[in-house]
Amino acid sequence: MFQILVIDDERSMRDFLKILLTKEGHQVVTTANGEKGLEYLQDNRCDLVITDIRMPGMSGLELLEAVKEETPDLPVIMITAFASPNDAVQAMKYGAFDYISKPFNVDEIKSVIASAIKQSGGETSESTSDSFPGIIGQSREMVKIFDMIKRVAPTPANVLIYGESGTGKELVAQAIHRLSKVANNHFIPITCSAIPEELMESELFGHVKGSFTGAINDKLGLFEVANNGTAFLDEIGELSPIIQTKLLRVLQEREIKPVGGNIFQKINVRIIAATNRVLEDEISAGRFREDLFYRLAVVPIRVPPLRERKSDVPLLVQHFLEKYSNLLDKEVHEISSYAMQVLMNYDFPGNVRELENIIERGVALESSNIILPENLTLPGAKVAPPSGNGEETGNGTLRAITSEEELYHLGLEKVLANMEKLFISHALDKTNHSKMRAADLLKISFRSFRYKVKKYDIQ
Repeated sequence: MFQILVIDDERSMRDFLKILLTKEGHQVVTTANGEKGLEYLQDNRCDLVITDIRMPGMSGLELLEAVKEETPDLPVIMITAFASPNDAVQAMKYGAFDYISKPFNVDEIKSVIASAIKQSGGETSESTSDSFPGIIGQSREMVKIFDMIKRVAPTPANVLIYGESGTGKELVAQAIHRLSKVANNHFIPITCSAIPEELMESELFGHVKGSFTGAINDKLGLFEVANNGTAFLDEIGELSPIIQTKLLRVLQEREIKPVGGNIFQKINVRIIAATNRVLEDEISAGRFREDLFYRLAVVPIRVPPLRERKSDVPLLVQHFLEKYSNLLDKEVHEISSYAMQVLMNYDFPGNVRELENIIERGVALESSNIILPENLTLPGAKVAPPSGNGEETGNGTLRAITSEEELYHLGLEKVLANMEKLFISHALDKTNHSKMRAADLLKISFRSFRYKVKKYDIQ
């Protein structure tokens, strides 16, 4: 899966390329101008840029020059509806990979994109993303985490992953195990808060028959099950002081003793721990052993909350749309621009897990093929779209025409104009502001649709 940035001031072209490239299996981000495109590239990894040449503000050629100064190896494909030999010469002079005139053949642009990615070494990007299944992101924060995972995974060093609930700490632990030298052995997840304190020692270290009431057979502990593999201790801050002491011995001596047993058993287990607490505060409060903390946190990895990497939200949304469209057997593969705006303005206290639940509910509730704002469930967030459904008020919004008296007062021409404007606005919202698709939805020609949008000054 490749990361592609599309820059074009025409929304219909951005939507077309996003749909085309997403169907090809790529992750696509779009911006409406060169300035925002450059801003995105400063904080995110990208395999390919596709940009229009003639845009308001920064032109595509100026963008190309700036991109090549910062990342000379990043391929840039130029597209334009106003082909000229001079533009083509300038584009190639500045280092463009190719120059395509609109309207272009779909097979042609697919071929050019495949060649550009191949030349840039994009296959490496795909194999890298395959190493982190379920971890979606290309923000600067996530690229740092991917790099840290690749560096620490081949070593036997213990890792402490910290971050808020719902950020994906277990996915990071799984990625470390998958890239480690013990990847073919067990990965055993242990949620410390889910095991009653009186059973924790037996669960972790096992017990021998008759060691306590109910111990009718010998039992292997989870550490022994994970031997020669990885044990993932989630919510490590929930462990009692007694278990913390016993865990410290496991880390120091690499041995365990089952409950009721007399013999220590050597084990070889990679320990990865995770917590949503600030363990330094727990140490100060006397609830967590300082020596255990330093044994666990040989390599600390912080997973940022979603509000600190908002640029990853569109990628996550697209990933969850595809996932739940398949699981729920529905054809909901898009989200309206206003619904996306609502998500981008939300802080996600539940992080990625909350976003996933929001999209799953949206797909389940949606009756069309695009998620609309009213099917988003966000506590405290305004999700109603900023438009009504009838008569235009003084502030430019629409309100419903509710009475026969009002209808005759306004007259047929104004009522029909209001209804026409309403349907055009609704069609644009359902098609994520794609004029071509909205025209198809309304069964009118694109030229007629464009005329009406201009006539009614629909933004």
